Amino acid sequence: MKYVLYITALILSLASCDSYKSASSSVAKGSENDTIHIKNDSLEYEIMIIEPGFNNWLATQQPRGFYGQTFLESKNTLFVSEYNNRVRNFQRYDRNLYQQEINYEFGIDYGYEVNYLLYNYFIYFQKTYNQRFLGSRR
Repeated sequence: MKYVLYITALILSLASCDSYKSASSSVAKGSENDTIHIKNDSLEYEIMIIEPGFNNWLATQQPRGFYGQTFLESKNTLFVSEYNNRVRNFQRYDRNLYQQEINYEFGIDYGYEVNYLLYNYFIYFQKTYNQRFLGSRR
């Protein structure tokens, strides 16, 4: 549960994008603490997912390239919107799960890898914490 804070805070690092250009990103995966870290200096974003079991779960999902980037971006836009609504509505939703808003702007090309991992994290989050977002594939 405490990892949700780290995940949310680090996903928020998608903020501060000042460019609409696509660029390659560097990805580091640490199996010891189940950390996925993506950083792209040219777009000034950073995303880090720290969640026990996420890497193992991700390996059982559709491989990279299965979904198109447009599909992932549209799903992420829905999921981020729903997630942020739950952050703002803390009287109704668990503050331990929904602690900070995620700054994900539609129209900015974050690249395939970021969209793929963010999409899969939202699916993982919903299944792990028994949540259901609009647009989910349940």
